[in-house]
Amino acid sequence: MPVSPVDLKNSKLLITGPTGQVALPVVEHFARIADVYALARFRKQEDRDRIEALGATVIAADLADAASLDAVPEDIDYVLNFAVVKSGDFDYDLAANAEGVGNLMLRCKNARAFVHFSSTAVYEYAGHEPRAEDAPLGDNHRVMFPTYSISKIAAETVCKFVAHQQGMPTTIARLSVPYGDNGGWMYYHMLMMQGGVPIELHPDKPNYYNPLHARDYIEKIPYLLGAATAEVTTLNFGGSQKVSIEEWCAYITELTGLEPVFAENPRAFGSLCIDTTRMHELIGETRVDWREGVRAMLENLAPDVLKAAG
Repeated sequence: MPVSPVDLKNSKLLITGPTGQVALPVVEHFARIADVYALARFRKQEDRDRIEALGATVIAADLADAASLDAVPEDIDYVLNFAVVKSGDFDYDLAANAEGVGNLMLRCKNARAFVHFSSTAVYEYAGHEPRAEDAPLGDNHRVMFPTYSISKIAAETVCKFVAHQQGMPTTIARLSVPYGDNGGWMYYHMLMMQGGVPIELHPDKPNYYNPLHARDYIEKIPYLLGAATAEVTTLNFGGSQKVSIEEWCAYITELTGLEPVFAENPRAFGSLCIDTTRMHELIGETRVDWREGVRAMLENLAPDVLKAAG
């Protein structure tokens, strides 16, 4: 049976990484019903202005700097940690992503629940086998993002340690290809198709993933909070539909007339689909069909391309 969702109405909700593609629609949605605090470094005034315009309270802080978190209210009810740094510098990325989670959890140690958004990039490559939560971990994204997988694994470890030490109800949600009307991996593939840029594919085809639309992850967030325990609940968090890069590129061709140029590369990201059993048991199935999601994304971001296709 799925867990009971948390009612976030009128709660104090802290969201980190609010200017990113994944978290921005979360801020926009929950700022309508909750007292949202949005934490980022906010080096650009336009980012600050955009978040404030959504109705959230801006907190300029760096997770790698514990002292800067003094600006976070001590009576936060719930925390959604989307923040991620991919600078390529191991010292800074481990400090920001791993130590940063610890700094944040200690500052918010009285929160009712904490959700840390990790990534399926923590899993070792295993071909087409769906990865369950207990699958071997590995440096999956090394080729493109040298620090990413290791930082994500380290962050999960710190997250578990602090949750256990503080008795803090926590969920670790491993994201698989989040996307929505404001972008995602499929949109970048459309741009590559438009520009004739080769899309690298692992030769062990098809290359499967579980795309997760923003409408679905927003709907499931109260359930992720409801699933939090001090023992730490870890689960895959992706769409219920398994889809390959080849399939979504073919659908983009159908919508736009653009043709992909594929290039086999054994060092490219390989198939990384997930076992959704535990996710379905705890928070239920997702509802947005991937075709509907891709079409809506292109209608929002590239309507001229769709029109060109008739």
